Amino acid sequence: MELLTLGINEVFSNGVIFAVILGALIGVTIGSIPGLEPAGVMAILLPLTFSMEPLFGVTLLLGVYGGAWYGGAIPAILMNTPGTPVAVLTTYDGHPMAKKGKGKKALSIAYTSSFFGGIISVLSLVFFAPILSQVATLFGSAEFAMLALLGMVFVVLAHNKFVLEAAAMIGLGIFLGTVGIDRSYNTQVYTFDQEWLLGGVPLVPAVIGLFAMSQAYILLSTRGQDSSATKLEKGDFFEGFFILMRNKVTAIRSAFLGVVMGLLPGVGEFGSQFFSYTLAQKFSKKPEEFGHGAEAGLIASETSNNAVTASVLIPLLAFGIPADALMAMLLSVFMVHNYIPGPRLFSEHPEFISGLYVSLFVMNVFVFFYLSMASRFIVNITRIRGRFIGAFILVLGFLGAYSQNYQFSDALIALFFSIIGYIMKRNNIPAVPIILGLVLGPVFLTRMRQALGVSGGDFMVFIERPISLTLLTVTLLAILIFAYGRFKSFAKH
Repeated sequence: MELLTLGINEVFSNGVIFAVILGALIGVTIGSIPGLEPAGVMAILLPLTFSMEPLFGVTLLLGVYGGAWYGGAIPAILMNTPGTPVAVLTTYDGHPMAKKGKGKKALSIAYTSSFFGGIISVLSLVFFAPILSQVATLFGSAEFAMLALLGMVFVVLAHNKFVLEAAAMIGLGIFLGTVGIDRSYNTQVYTFDQEWLLGGVPLVPAVIGLFAMSQAYILLSTRGQDSSATKLEKGDFFEGFFILMRNKVTAIRSAFLGVVMGLLPGVGEFGSQFFSYTLAQKFSKKPEEFGHGAEAGLIASETSNNAVTASVLIPLLAFGIPADALMAMLLSVFMVHNYIPGPRLFSEHPEFISGLYVSLFVMNVFVFFYLSMASRFIVNITRIRGRFIGAFILVLGFLGAYSQNYQFSDALIALFFSIIGYIMKRNNIPAVPIILGLVLGPVFLTRMRQALGVSGGDFMVFIERPISLTLLTVTLLAILIFAYGRFKSFAKH
């Protein structure tokens, strides 16, 4: 109770509530516009958050993150175009319902399911994050090295059909993470005597280029046209609650899968949606309705992807290991303010942790009621032309990259990564592994070097320690299971 009171005071007395609401409004708007991804806008906002109070900056980004997943259902249902990448499965049953004149009903189901998944996700964060942070006290260099390795392997394997491309990109990210001054030997690594590379490849310009500016190129190269969104009929926006109660088993199962998938690096919303939707269809009494307007299919999709939004914070807060590129952005905010994830963060900054919990609850409540009241007006946002948005993002991207350190070289780095990102998007090559390789690569290399230094170069240090051995075993099993699945698939063909 004391922790709850502390969090409420932190949120409502320090103006954090405004960051939550502002971030949520931006996120809903982003999700409502097809082609505009939350990662890009978060990348643009990232440099601004460095000058804010830690909780203010983090909740602003989380508001964008969470709000976008809610808003992505609007174009998915009314236009058959997912507002965010994770809203693809929402189109399967949401749009057929809208075509039958049940668009408002479909949106009500989507909002209620998203709210249920979001609240369950926040509760999982409140319960599991402190427990796992205490587990982190048992970790040494060997354990952190294996945890970083596990994270990178999961990221690669999560890109099922593009595993080779993902492996190459995470290798590129690890390589880029080695650029700069090697503090162990005080030598320059791949700097080519360029002073602007002494600090390494900066994360913020890389993120802005890969996710924001590259998407701007996509929007600029697409002929803008007004959307043909299905009109909303009259109806009760809160009827989704009663429909959710009729499908409570599907909702609970999907929320559980979302929470679990959020803990696994690289899996996240896509994995949770796929499994939730598949299981919902498998256990349904009317599986033939899926893809033609099944209420359970829409519930499974929206519950599972929003159940990830807070649980994905657990490995970040407990171990300092980001599960995806968006969490890597949040980690940079933590590090700028010297807020080191782990047990010390929970003991030294309880007001920050409790404020974070309350902020996420407030964000979900606010977005649910805001969308339930204002969807008829938000639909008009979908008519904004893509080229206008692209030009706006491109300008903000350059300004965001330059404003971090006020160095022109950062803007050039963002430009370089934007071109790389555009080429990757056009060829369906995943960009997320580059960022996670850039973040987790140095952690893996540094911790491995420390562990080997203590053991005198003996690699048995990773096997003799139980937690390290467990993490290494899980990593090898994941690779073997994936390889076996690929072999079986190849044998069938």
